[in-house]
Amino acid sequence: MMPSANVSQFCEEPKPGDLIQIFRIGYEHWAIYVGDGYVIHLTSPSEIPWVRSSITFSVLSSRAVVKRELLRDVVGGCCYKVNNLLDNRYRPRPVNQIIYSAKQMVGQEMEYSLLHKNCEHFVTNLRYGEPNSRQVQDAVVTAGIAGAGLAAMGLIGTMFLRNKRQKQ
Repeated sequence: MMPSANVSQFCEEPKPGDLIQIFRIGYEHWAIYVGDGYVIHLTSPSEIPWVRSSITFSVLSSRAVVKRELLRDVVGGCCYKVNNLLDNRYRPRPVNQIIYSAKQMVGQEMEYSLLHKNCEHFVTNLRYGEPNSRQVQDAVVTAGIAGAGLAAMGLIGTMFLRNKRQKQ
């Protein structure tokens, strides 16, 4: 559930290695906190901040770059929180390894895929050694449920029409 209001907020103060979930309109952006107010994240190569974080970039681009930026600049006016969402499923890597790996990637251009190599996959791989995107999984489940619902409605409609023809 998205926090209310359009104000930056933390449920708790981030610690190095923490995952930061940023609530954008229609999707979430993810970064990893590396200390001193900075995060490292996978984003558009564009230097224009609003283009860099837009959903259009996420859908249309196949390339992204790893950047180290101030958390407040990445968040802009959006809501965000610390969300180490998979700590109950995977053991986090040691913080010094997370930070070292993240810093080594800064400046690298990488392949980007909304479904397989997005910003959430990037940061969960850094923290856990396993790329994972709950928002993609949730979207796939939702699409599957919607598809099953449409298929069921089509089947009911077909049965109804067949029954109607048989009565005529």
